[in-house]
Amino acid sequence: MKKEATTEEKKKKINNSTTTRNIALFSNMTGNIYETVAVLSKRANQIAAEEKRELHNRIDDFKNSNESVDEVFENREQVEIVRRFEKQPKPTLEAIEEYLNGEIYYRNPAKETPKEDRLEQLEEEVIKEM
Repeated sequence: MKKEATTEEKKKKINNSTTTRNIALFSNMTGNIYETVAVLSKRANQIAAEEKRELHNRIDDFKNSNESVDEVFENREQVEIVRRFEKQPKPTLEAIEEYLNGEIYYRNPAKETPKEDRLEQLEEEVIKEM
């Protein structure tokens, strides 16, 4: 059986340096480069929030109940965790990689057709009649 890669394994595969990209690839899925940028920025914000939450959870494990806010004690494990997070690829790079690999789901409600809206209305009417 094929084992799925963890998020850390995926992050290791992402190139952390600046690379030249073909802009035409970015507008293939959405048809509009500006819409693509909006999708990528939203996904990058989601990734950054997840990473921030994960970092805080790991650092919270080291807090002692006896320590006050003024007493900051840094141990090696904390420093190593922070350094590892700093070496990870930026959320924007991760979002771009996910987008180019087709791993991002997005939808634009403004582009949904009236036919789809009508189908939803019919479904709601059928449900109400039951």
